[in-house]
Amino acid sequence: MLLAAALLVIGLILLVYGADRLVFSAAILCRSLGIPPLIIGMTVVGIGTSLPELIVSLSAATHGQMDIAVGTALGSNITNILLISGGAALLHPLTVHSNLVRRELPLMLLVTLLCGMMLFDNQLGRLDGIALIIIAVLYLAFIIKIARRAERDNNDSLTREQLAELPRDDAGNTVAFLWLAMALIMLPMSTRMVIDNATVIADYFGVSELVIGLTIISVGTSLPELATVIAGALKGEDDIAIGNLIGSNIYNIVIVLGIPALLYPGAIDVSAFARDYWVMLGVSALFTLICLRRSRRIGRAVGLLLLCGFIAWVAALYLLPNGII
Repeated sequence: MLLAAALLVIGLILLVYGADRLVFSAAILCRSLGIPPLIIGMTVVGIGTSLPELIVSLSAATHGQMDIAVGTALGSNITNILLISGGAALLHPLTVHSNLVRRELPLMLLVTLLCGMMLFDNQLGRLDGIALIIIAVLYLAFIIKIARRAERDNNDSLTREQLAELPRDDAGNTVAFLWLAMALIMLPMSTRMVIDNATVIADYFGVSELVIGLTIISVGTSLPELATVIAGALKGEDDIAIGNLIGSNIYNIVIVLGIPALLYPGAIDVSAFARDYWVMLGVSALFTLICLRRSRRIGRAVGLLLLCGFIAWVAALYLLPNGII
């Protein structure tokens, strides 16, 4: 058990680091190809925060462990809002300034509602996957369009902050290719370490793979969002902190669920919709209302409330009979 826990932690660290290096190298190579920095920020870097979740969910679905895939996606969204935004707000209250962020919040809520329609029958079919991928493409096209307009008018703080945070290409393409090769070797190895040892831990505690995906794996794969949000909060870049969380939650549904459903459709644990989806929808709606209210501020008191909600949710999953809240 202790060995499995240690290997799980090591696997998560390697997974997150490998995903970070993959995004770093991809961003540099895209710049060398003449792709506009804003497009890189909105696509490569934006999707990169959900890359660990995508790799884990795809690998799990490949081996018939769809519950881990679904748990990772839903759990990451809940973790992003309750744990990460709550913890960041305790360190430094967050305020939404960007019009782009305010436009993305209703989109996040809409995508979350659509997710419920697909999980309702306790199946993730190929048609669900196709629909989610189409939504992902439309979402990317939409945010690129409005971000370009904001960049042209120079009136949106999120686009300015994203451009400032892009990886620099000082290292050159050779170093980028080396990091890319290392990441491609590291990611499959670390993913299997995570999934195999998470399964051992689930068996030891007598909980389902869905619960392990919702908690241990989702928290571990959310480390990129945690680092980005805390760094943004401490530097006063509130919009990039909140914007990354919103984008990650959308990508977790349309890509992290969409690609496994498209390639490896199958049945899922009934608790995913009956219990966990409603928690995700509830915290997403709460987060949207907090960010769109008149003050547009997530203060320390709200942050503490969100953190307490996360602790209560995890405790309920492990301590209550069958994890029923």
